[in-house]
Amino acid sequence: MSIFISAQHAPHPWFSVKDDELVVGGHKISQIAAEVGRTPFYVYDKSVMTRKIEQLRAILPKDIALNYAMKANPMSAVVRHMVSLTDGVDVASTQEMDVALDAGAHPQDISLAGPGKTESELHRAAVAGITVHVESEREIRILNQYAKTTGRKTRIAIRVNPDFELKASGMKMGGGPKQFGIDAERVPQVLRDLATTQLEFCGFHIYSGSQNLRPDSIIEAQTKTLNLAIELAKHASGPVTHLNIGGGFGIPYFPGEQILDLISLQEHFQSLVTHARHALPQARLIIELGRYLVGEAGIYVCKVNDRKISRGQVYLVTDGGLHHHLAASGNFGQVIRKNYPVVIANRIQGNKREIASVVGPLCTPLDLLADRMELAEAEEGDLVAVLQSGAYGFTASPLKFLSHPEPAELLV
Repeated sequence: MSIFISAQHAPHPWFSVKDDELVVGGHKISQIAAEVGRTPFYVYDKSVMTRKIEQLRAILPKDIALNYAMKANPMSAVVRHMVSLTDGVDVASTQEMDVALDAGAHPQDISLAGPGKTESELHRAAVAGITVHVESEREIRILNQYAKTTGRKTRIAIRVNPDFELKASGMKMGGGPKQFGIDAERVPQVLRDLATTQLEFCGFHIYSGSQNLRPDSIIEAQTKTLNLAIELAKHASGPVTHLNIGGGFGIPYFPGEQILDLISLQEHFQSLVTHARHALPQARLIIELGRYLVGEAGIYVCKVNDRKISRGQVYLVTDGGLHHHLAASGNFGQVIRKNYPVVIANRIQGNKREIASVVGPLCTPLDLLADRMELAEAEEGDLVAVLQSGAYGFTASPLKFLSHPEPAELLV
């Protein structure tokens, strides 16, 4: 049985229902809650992650490597699972670097990105043998000085801020003025200057945007990315062996959104490989994905503590909220707030339906997980589940706000 009974929800084919309960990782949600022993909690289904990667591998040429963008979900158990399924890990801090190494990722398969890296972060990456995606001339100077002092030759790729954007992107990471990367028009001189350093140039990282559900936009951006890399490579003193073209693959969150059509991208990827093999014969093409691989695999679960009716409107007051799941509250990048997929997890269909709002225990009207949604009629003790919560949930939220307990996390 599908867990969706309303056009209010984005499509979600990954979880099933048994005895009117949501099933995650083969377990009914009430069983998981009993084992955890408390709410709220995040639960991630590793079988969903595995199936997502299998679907992607089926349309990706073998010449394209698949990296996990760890910032989407850095839980150590999730990272260990992803390391076993992907070709590399992209990290954005020293702590993420340590988690990736502890999870068994080989240093050669880890890359460090992010603006404003500290000297200690850069030195730590150099010592570990990790590829650094440099985002400024300052980072190059620091690594070069470290190489001169220690004799340790760091491998670097230049993160390029392209002169185009990923159309229909939920979050634009390149194009126009940005804190990310080095502007494309400045890169030729940077490459010429690299010839006088003791650093090992290996290639480029060009990431124009994320959360895109339109294949045509992804095709256009990746084609432009490869062409830009080919032009910039003409100014390099050595071959391009590493070309991270980002990702940008989105997942549906809101009513009306549809699942990204992978099949329509298959021919494009083969064409991309053919073009790269001719123009950059030594380059390893890398797709970097985070949300797309883990976002649909996770849910956030909280418990109804109170049921209130205020001037005719039903409020389900839970022990969870924006302090645990900022994105679902609409306060993490949404301009106009829209509801994530939300269900009464132990009463998917229910005997009765109603229009209700799901709110948390915080002293702010922003603490809203579902605004006047059609849900099964719920009572105190029932479980509310927010789907599409496997990425940018736990770690992207203000967990200390108002000093409520943090949620648990588990992988099943």
